Amino acid sequence: MNLTASGIAIRFLFALLLVLLSYNPSGYSYFHWLYNTITHITPYIVIAGIVLLIGWGVYIKATLNSLGFVGILVLAALFGSLVWLFIYWGWLSVTNISAMAWVIEILLSALLCVGMCWSHFTRRMSGQVDVDEIEEN
Repeated sequence: MNLTASGIAIRFLFALLLVLLSYNPSGYSYFHWLYNTITHITPYIVIAGIVLLIGWGVYIKATLNSLGFVGILVLAALFGSLVWLFIYWGWLSVTNISAMAWVIEILLSALLCVGMCWSHFTRRMSGQVDVDEIEEN
């Protein structure tokens, strides 16, 4: 299966949707919904939380499998350096917490997207295929 630009875009959009639905500074997120109704939990809140947990589980497992802990740290360091660069250039202010949160959430989505796509990239560049190890008894 080949990875296309539209495949990367779809993975990024789903990662962005997952991150922004979980929390965003606008006040319209699962976190805010739960926080505002913590005294009266409904089945809708529980089901939405479980669906978000499933989404996070899928993205985190794929990212850990393809990048590994060290790869995630290196990519996080790169993205942290980009935030620093944006601050250095004056594009982003450390006092504007909302803008900082939006940038960090977009970069977190990019990290999850890279995690979902990395095995495809390495297969295309090196011809090597990543597989999960399965123990047979």
